[in-house]
Amino acid sequence: MLNPTDEQTAAADHFHAGDHLALQAGAGTGKTTTLALLAHGTKRRGRYIAYNRAIARDAATRFPNTVTCKTAHALAFAAIGHRYTRRLNAPRRPAWQTGHDLGITKPVRIGERDLSPKTLSYATLRTVTRFCHSADPAITYHHVPRLRGLEEAPLHQQLAQLIAPFARKAWADLQHPDEGKVRFDHDHYLKIWSLTNPKIDADFLLLDEAQDTNPVVEQMFNNQRSHAQLVMVGDSAQAIYQWRGAKDVMTAFDGTSLALSKSFRFGPLLAREANRWLAIASAPIRLQGSEAIPTELGLVSCPDAVLCRTNVGAITEVVQLLATGRRVALVGGGESLRALALAARDLKEGRRTSHPELVLFTSWGDLQDYASYDPAGRDLQPLVDLVDKHGTDAILAAVNQLTHEGQAHVTVSTAHKAKGREWPNVRIAGDFPPPRDSDEQDDSGRPIPGPIDDGEARLAYVAVTRTRTRLDIGGLAWVEQHPDGSLPGH
Repeated sequence: MLNPTDEQTAAADHFHAGDHLALQAGAGTGKTTTLALLAHGTKRRGRYIAYNRAIARDAATRFPNTVTCKTAHALAFAAIGHRYTRRLNAPRRPAWQTGHDLGITKPVRIGERDLSPKTLSYATLRTVTRFCHSADPAITYHHVPRLRGLEEAPLHQQLAQLIAPFARKAWADLQHPDEGKVRFDHDHYLKIWSLTNPKIDADFLLLDEAQDTNPVVEQMFNNQRSHAQLVMVGDSAQAIYQWRGAKDVMTAFDGTSLALSKSFRFGPLLAREANRWLAIASAPIRLQGSEAIPTELGLVSCPDAVLCRTNVGAITEVVQLLATGRRVALVGGGESLRALALAARDLKEGRRTSHPELVLFTSWGDLQDYASYDPAGRDLQPLVDLVDKHGTDAILAAVNQLTHEGQAHVTVSTAHKAKGREWPNVRIAGDFPPPRDSDEQDDSGRPIPGPIDDGEARLAYVAVTRTRTRLDIGGLAWVEQHPDGSLPGH
């Protein structure tokens, strides 16, 4: 690479000295370029462990042939997963059918909620998935997911006592390579492989996107320490997948901690905005923008991308943008939005739905009450408002009008799905709410805003760092009046 920065040179020096390394790499700081620099400087054999297949394919073009670029799943498939090929290609089955085969045949009442066999079956399969993402050797109560309406500890405990035995039965079924009742997927063979305490044949391992590593991969990676040099790279401030079992493994890693802070994506003004959110999230890094990139902040009337906090926010943006006559694309496609709209339609027409977010609600009125009056239902209020205002048919029609990104005037994405992406002009959507007011008041009797949640600050950081040319902070503008949001240097 041309003229490595001082930070990249320091990383190379520590790597060649044999140190285990944790590289905190901020948005746009060239982390893959840095890892390639390390790999090109040695003749030792390495393994690069990528977050997904697309990243692995791209990395393979940038690393020397002494480094194999794979996902953790690809390593597991080569070792064990290939034995389960017949089961991997099995047709999809409804969860209730699998549950019936496991013995889930009767509805159960917990608290004031009736749980159908379909709901119990779904919870059982989610329990197995959560176990597969963990480093745990066996299924226990804490793997059972919390269901909306059963969040309180005694109710969840009842659910866990009911679900855990069925989940253990499902896991036993999944051990058979040739046949079984439960549909076998890629996370299953990864977990089976991890339980064998595998040894990866390499002199050094490079773990990318380390902040999004789930515990099963973290354990497998750390277990190689006795025979291989370990290098993990990621951005703790982009750890936004905790709800999916991911864990920021960087902060607890036993090794030399270094930083990559010079962003090649944007200029100093945007770096300052990013640093505001990094400070709120107590992140271990601050960014420097590139003086050669004059990124601006201000209104963007025709954005290349609109970034939302939630799928519901994305539906709202899609509907509004289509009404202006623009061609709209949605990162990840419209299936998740279609499923939400169909679930809402079922409830409005008096039918129960199997949608995991809405499965415990008996009617649309039940959901409206939950969203309005239960603190746990606050995030469903925009869905209720959207459906009540436009109707489900209008939402479904909007999803059907989506186009591919290559043909679109504007791309809509959730901040989660925008990770790793960048666009010239970005607008932040209006569904990033400020924190609720605390019970305290200032000298003039106005309520003092509550603190900004770390997870929300990390998500905001990801959203504001997707732009190269101009950022419209839009739905996050409230931070400028928040006590936690003073800009660095003020």
